[in-house]
Amino acid sequence: MSGMSAIERQALRGAGVDLAADVTGPVDGQPILFLHGSGQTRQSWGKALIEAARHGFRALSMDLRGHGDSGWSPDGRYDLTVFADDLRAVLAQMDRPPVVVGASLGGIVGMIVAAADPAAIRALVLVDITATVDMEGANEVIAFMNAGSDGFASIEEAAAAVSAYLPHRDKPQSSQGLAKNLRQRGARWYWHWDPAFMTMGVDAKQEAEGPTVLETAARGLTIPTLLIRGGRSRIVTEEGARVFLEMVPHADYVHIDGAHHMVAGDANDAFNDAVFRFADRQVEGSAQDDG
Repeated sequence: MSGMSAIERQALRGAGVDLAADVTGPVDGQPILFLHGSGQTRQSWGKALIEAARHGFRALSMDLRGHGDSGWSPDGRYDLTVFADDLRAVLAQMDRPPVVVGASLGGIVGMIVAAADPAAIRALVLVDITATVDMEGANEVIAFMNAGSDGFASIEEAAAAVSAYLPHRDKPQSSQGLAKNLRQRGARWYWHWDPAFMTMGVDAKQEAEGPTVLETAARGLTIPTLLIRGGRSRIVTEEGARVFLEMVPHADYVHIDGAHHMVAGDANDAFNDAVFRFADRQVEGSAQDDG
């Protein structure tokens, strides 16, 4: 596709909150919707949005409620039902079902909605998330998020916290990219998510004890599904991936060596290759169905 599309900021309406999104690519292209994980923002997809537009997709990357530039829950609730209701509201505003690419929390929400309403989503890409989460790895994420609850004296101090949490990543030359995820209040810098969101970690632990909402959703998936796992993930183990593929026998699986939980950031090119090989196939398949 020649010529680069500009990225436009768009306001979407969730279930009672306004959601911020970046949109690019041809207006009549097959929509593809990127949903980030806990504590992240729509900026976390690296070059995926631009790459999607290059492939002819109408690409949207959205901040989940309580994150980035999206509204916070007026009642402080952040359970999976609320996120799923937001996604349903957004899907109702789209002219046709999108391919949904969800990392971590975004993937869980996509899986719940896709299982309940398969006609609303064209295909689903789960980025390092399955129906079973390794709690030791999940607790590391929760601990990192909680550690910033009192804020930081400077952007550099926040950058040092990220480097300690992601020691495998090259430290960026500048902390300015990180500034997008922080907001200054008084003399301190805070991650730009609603502190009430952290109560969700408590729900996650309780849910891990019985046959979960997620297992039910996974077994209910009928749409084309791709699981991408970071080879060095502490959230999805190789065993967790195998169990998921038994629950969803029609799913495709891509294992990206060397990538950790935040696969898109750790191995952007390999991640994009896997996503668009799968997504392009869905579009070609639907064109043949129409023809």
